[in-house]
Amino acid sequence: MIKIANLSKKFGKLTVLDDLSFQIEKPGIFAILGPNGSGKTTILKTLLGMVIPQAGKVYFDDNMILGSWDYRQNIGYLPQIARFPDNLSVQELINMIKDIRGGAQDESDLVDRFRLRPFLDKKLGNLSGGTRQKVNIVLTFMFDAKVLILDEPTAGLDPVSLIDLKQLIEDEKAKGKIILITTHIMPLVEEIADEILFLLDGKMYFQGTIEELGAKTGKQNLEHSIASIVS
Repeated sequence: MIKIANLSKKFGKLTVLDDLSFQIEKPGIFAILGPNGSGKTTILKTLLGMVIPQAGKVYFDDNMILGSWDYRQNIGYLPQIARFPDNLSVQELINMIKDIRGGAQDESDLVDRFRLRPFLDKKLGNLSGGTRQKVNIVLTFMFDAKVLILDEPTAGLDPVSLIDLKQLIEDEKAKGKIILITTHIMPLVEEIADEILFLLDGKMYFQGTIEELGAKTGKQNLEHSIASIVS
């Protein structure tokens, strides 16, 4: 369970989160949407303990996370941009992350699923952006975390890898996990999301299903619903 209560965050004079509250009590795929600057990344980084809010409380499994760190063992995080040491090989990076975090599952199936075996001995600095994103995915999903935070997970992926990723996300959902996704790809949201959390000006504008959002906006599809809100 994730609960955010009256969360506020400013960077200088800029208010990014404004008395924001919501909670997620059941497993599923939750798409966090909103225009640029609406606070999506700040929420994710607050959940990860990377951003400290000025006000409000964040709960993970009914426990406040402020001042805590061990809850992060139950979170898998896929950042939007995969920044790795260029001089390491893919296998060296995988081994390093396994040593640092501990508790990893065997990554062989993931490596094969995303066709990374020919690249295991390649230096990360020589890989394409799409291949680096596949490495990013393996590093995230090789840990059996209760909550997955995926920030623009499809960036740079080819169509086949995108299909593989969507199936992987569905597989993790079937295990009873909470999966938070930020993305600008509305067809992806329509295909896999159980609920939408739409942020606007640092506030929670809407939380519910795509169908409920359509009923609220009077639009027939998600893309037009979002456009009507932003405009």
